[in-house]
Amino acid sequence: MKRVLTIDDVEFAIKGGSVYACGGGGWADHGRMLGTAAVNAGQPELVTMDEVEDDAWIATAAAIGAPAGTTQWQMLGMDYVKAAQLLQDRLGAPLYGLMIGQNGKSSTLNAWLPSAVMGLKVIDAVGDLRAHPTGDMGAIGMANSPEPMIQTAVGGNRANNSYLELVVEGATAKVSPVLRTASDMSGGFIASCRNPLRASYVRQHAALGGISKALSLGEAITDAESKGGQAVIDAICAETKGVILLRGKVTKKAVSYTNEAFDIGTISVDTGGACSTLYVMNEYMAVDGANGERLATYPEVITTLDANGHPLSVHEVFEGMEVFVLHVPKLNILLSSSVVDPAVYPPVEATLGIKLAEFVL
Repeated sequence: MKRVLTIDDVEFAIKGGSVYACGGGGWADHGRMLGTAAVNAGQPELVTMDEVEDDAWIATAAAIGAPAGTTQWQMLGMDYVKAAQLLQDRLGAPLYGLMIGQNGKSSTLNAWLPSAVMGLKVIDAVGDLRAHPTGDMGAIGMANSPEPMIQTAVGGNRANNSYLELVVEGATAKVSPVLRTASDMSGGFIASCRNPLRASYVRQHAALGGISKALSLGEAITDAESKGGQAVIDAICAETKGVILLRGKVTKKAVSYTNEAFDIGTISVDTGGACSTLYVMNEYMAVDGANGERLATYPEVITTLDANGHPLSVHEVFEGMEVFVLHVPKLNILLSSSVVDPAVYPPVEATLGIKLAEFVL
């Protein structure tokens, strides 16, 4: 079904996307800027893959960087448009639509403005239902492919002379780190458009309906807000089929920004005499219990909430505050080819020093 996205949908996307952000996934204000600009610039239209011809070109609109608030980034709405235009020019063929690499506070809205300005469709498909740290994790199975892919990046802090535009082409695993380096050089957060693929491939490998999932969750949150924080938390659990895995006080936060544009570290939560550990690589990637037992692992949804049911980004979590940790098991979420691709896990495992793939695959 087609759905013209409205200003109400902007808020639904931010609220639902904030849960699927899993501690990362951009900024609510940035998402609000993108969405508001999109619905004022045109009529961005969300379409399902059932409506798309097999040979249509679909690319992924994304943002790259570490949104924990520790860098001087600047990204304007037109940077997303420019990134899509550069990719289309390099492709030498018209794009039909844009999907997104992941949901998040702003990530859910990454395709809206370039689609509205360029007359493209917003494709109801995601590379990963939840947010993730590396581009490969949203590359719908292309991470280990030798096939050359086009990737573009646009943006940067103008006052610091850090604005960049680049177009790169090559195997996804080789060119994705180039864009992450560009993100760091631009100020830590940059717009991108990448991996143009035929709709027949997207239909088989993406998590279809991923944007609608975020919108529905946002509507459920909105309906519950007048009833108080516990009602919001209950609504989130009901809509996602998730549970509150932990509730406790943050006793230690050790998260640092790296020049690869990652926020990396751990957050410790005391649940009453026992301390669990949340592993951060931009997003929450795993939770270990007090005895080192694994309680949750990417691509499962792991999200910190406050008592009002507000999803907390990593930069909003502080020592001494009480948090609720939401867990949505992988049996209850849409999975794309990205998250069952063994090639995407070794770099993240090496960075965090923990095992992930054996719990997923």
